[in-house]
Amino acid sequence: MREIVLDTETTGFEPEQGDRIVEIGCVELMGHVPTGRTFHEYINPQRAMPQDAFEVHGLGDDFLRDKPVFAEVGRKFLDFVGDAKLVIHNAAFDMKFLNAELRWMGAPPLPEDQAIDTLAIARRRFPGS
Repeated sequence: MREIVLDTETTGFEPEQGDRIVEIGCVELMGHVPTGRTFHEYINPQRAMPQDAFEVHGLGDDFLRDKPVFAEVGRKFLDFVGDAKLVIHNAAFDMKFLNAELRWMGAPPLPEDQAIDTLAIARRRFPGS
């Protein structure tokens, strides 16, 4: 079974308020074992980086200025993930951003059921932790 472990970094919490993805990292697994195939892109958010977000990931305006915008890497991202299950910690957050970016470039959204949320799994397994 093919799975993609995925994480994003963003400029904030709400794409509908102008926040954008600034980094996507993916690792391909087959049968829960890394294959060596990865996808990684830094992305120019076309807006200033808020200090709070910079303190989380350290990606600043100067570093991101010459990086591609999401629309330039979105198709390559979709081709990499295909229909594989996406293993994401706090999947609702990443899926919200990915689907907003995909919508803005005119691409179809990723189905919500394509994601496996490891945060939800951890909360079920260790309630109250």
